Amino acid sequence: MTDIYLEISKLSGKFRTMAYGLSNDKHEVNDAVQELMIYFLQMNPETLKAIYDKDGIDGVTRYGAVALRRALTSPRSNYYYKYKKYYTNLIGVYMNKTNIAQNNFHKSIYNLPLIEEQDVQWEKLEKIDEALESFTWYDRKIFELYYSEGNTLDSLAKKTGISRNSLFTTIDKVRVQLKEMLND
Repeated sequence: MTDIYLEISKLSGKFRTMAYGLSNDKHEVNDAVQELMIYFLQMNPETLKAIYDKDGIDGVTRYGAVALRRALTSPRSNYYYKYKKYYTNLIGVYMNKTNIAQNNFHKSIYNLPLIEEQDVQWEKLEKIDEALESFTWYDRKIFELYYSEGNTLDSLAKKTGISRNSLFTTIDKVRVQLKEMLND
């Protein structure tokens, strides 16, 4: 398996070139390729070995190309949850007229303004925390696990042993009730 992983590591430049066909953002490409390498390390070793035995490094390259395309285009991919979702929220909060006029806003944590923003977001979070106190411990804990730790429903279902549908129902119920309570 180590030989396969070494061969895959040599493909990072090729994957980077493929990713530039889907995105022009250097940071996004680098993040997506890094996430792909982590994906290869975490995937089932028997599956990876079967792909390598059947088609060699070309098969692994084709498999990686599909996984990379899905990472950059699917809103359900791990890449989306780790990177795009986060930066999309940053754009809405930190985009200003100067950045738009100069067309120099790039999705990066380093673009955060140095001035302190009002604590409006913290006030909202505090209101949500106060409102959550009125819920049962189960509803509150499931809601906190889902939102505070950034879990997906599938990963939360694996961690807790609770069915995905039950988790969805609970989280959706709490979300609807919170909106009603906070009038948002």
